[in-house]
Amino acid sequence: MGRFLIFTGIFLIFHSAHSQRSPTISYISQEQIKDIGGTVELHCSVQYAQEYPVLWMKVDHNSNSYILPISTGSSLILHDSRFALRYDQASSTYTLQIKDIQETDAGFYQCQVLISVSNKIAAEVELQVRRPPIISDNSTRSIVVSEGEAVQLECYAGGYPPPRISWRRENNAILPTGGAIYRGSKLKIKQIRKEDRGTYYCVAENGVGRGNRRNIAVEVEFKPVVTVPRPRLGQALQYDMDLECHIEAYPPPAITWHKDGIQLSNNQHYSISHFATADEFTDTTIRVITIEKRQYGNYMCKAANKLGSDEDYVELFETVIPVCPPACGQAHYGDAATLSTSTVALLATMLMCIFRNLNTQH
Repeated sequence: MGRFLIFTGIFLIFHSAHSQRSPTISYISQEQIKDIGGTVELHCSVQYAQEYPVLWMKVDHNSNSYILPISTGSSLILHDSRFALRYDQASSTYTLQIKDIQETDAGFYQCQVLISVSNKIAAEVELQVRRPPIISDNSTRSIVVSEGEAVQLECYAGGYPPPRISWRRENNAILPTGGAIYRGSKLKIKQIRKEDRGTYYCVAENGVGRGNRRNIAVEVEFKPVVTVPRPRLGQALQYDMDLECHIEAYPPPAITWHKDGIQLSNNQHYSISHFATADEFTDTTIRVITIEKRQYGNYMCKAANKLGSDEDYVELFETVIPVCPPACGQAHYGDAATLSTSTVALLATMLMCIFRNLNTQH
């Protein structure tokens, strides 16, 4: 009888201690990283919680007011066919399954045991969803600067894992920082040169998908640079001659031709043409028509924009024999028929000069 009373007392003490134990969460899944369209299972094991509600919740730490209840006990609250819940009684484990994972499923999932109105225990697991890079709108789209200024191109991208940002130039041209590739979200150029203009590529990569790329147009404004391909040209009297000038400038410059301090214009003596070969390049030609003695001399080609001006000179001098072209009309070297016509015209002119000299001698 005494032994029975002792055993009964020990049992009552053990039962009383057991019934007073507080619920605990003995296991929660570690951080999960999944691809879009995949499946994830989140496990939460609880102890001594048979009499308490156990819930799965999705919480947003950036917004304290956003809490999405998903399940309570072994039942789903959220009506979404992608979500499922299993309860294993032997291990007291609640398993939340999410299928066909979407980007919006990323976040923190919290396992809660409600002890009272003002008391609960909780543990959480973060679900990260791999997302391809998307370049942010606050990245540089295009820029126009003046030569010599400091420039900073910026590129930011979202996605998971966090994307790596790199910079390249069109046709793998060398970057102002040196090399063909620069890594980092900000590309800094201390003093930009006109040679640095063109298209820059911001590339965001994180191993998910093919990455993302943005083309950034960099326009560099600079003062004109004028060059003359043939600084001395000869032509006979009464024949036409073309004087050429190449100009590099941005923004496009105002182009003028001058002789003896006077600006020339289109008339019966001169014909001026401009040909834009690119945004920064212009070729200009002045045709001296039916040359007279007073038209020989130095011609100035001048270009000016808001950043400055430049000029260069072409000397037109007199020759006895006409130069072809343009004396022979619109001839182009390389065409056999044109060459033969030009040659005949040149020979005819030479013969006329010879006969004229013979008549003078007699």
